[in-house]
Amino acid sequence: MRVLVVDDETSLADLVAKGLCRQDMAVDVAYRGDEADELLSVNDYDVVVLDRDLPGLHGDEVARRLAARGSLTRILMLTAATTLADRVHGLELGADDYLAKPFEYPELVARVRALGRRSVAPVAPVLERDGIVVDSNRRIATRDGRPLDLTSKELGVLEVLLRADGRIVSSEELLEKVWDMNIDPFTAAVRVTLSKLRKKLGPPDPIRTVPGCGYAL
Repeated sequence: MRVLVVDDETSLADLVAKGLCRQDMAVDVAYRGDEADELLSVNDYDVVVLDRDLPGLHGDEVARRLAARGSLTRILMLTAATTLADRVHGLELGADDYLAKPFEYPELVARVRALGRRSVAPVAPVLERDGIVVDSNRRIATRDGRPLDLTSKELGVLEVLLRADGRIVSSEELLEKVWDMNIDPFTAAVRVTLSKLRKKLGPPDPIRTVPGCGYAL
């Protein structure tokens, strides 16, 4: 899952982002509304955690523009504005959920995950193909019943390949869905991660490389 956290309270934004990263999410951060609007226009995020009172461009306008583009990105408004009128107004602008500050971190994670499931076509929480099983909720994987000790990136790549259901997935798509915007687009991260993943999966190699196109499971 890829998430954008937007808040002008830099310490809070960084704290939320760090916590979501620990939940195996790829997270970008913006501290201004105009910066967030630019990132949302060029990247496909599953969820944006959006403060309302932002410099540069108000959070309401960020939400309005995102909705106008027909984006599938789900909006969780995270704000100190807690009156009923505030909540109704935020939802009318296109927000999918509303969480008031201060908040409990486990609730934030649960709401982000719930919204992330709504940003894509529904799929079973347990993915399986050719003896490979990934439990997306429990973040565990097995092959032919053998537990796989995977890093978060290896698990993310495997999950994307399973969700593709045999379709070829490009390196660019893997970078977009598993890593954040700080990754160098010319990095060997995808190739290295796939090499390590193949070793952990063991023979026979279930991942097919299609030269010039990408990978398929």
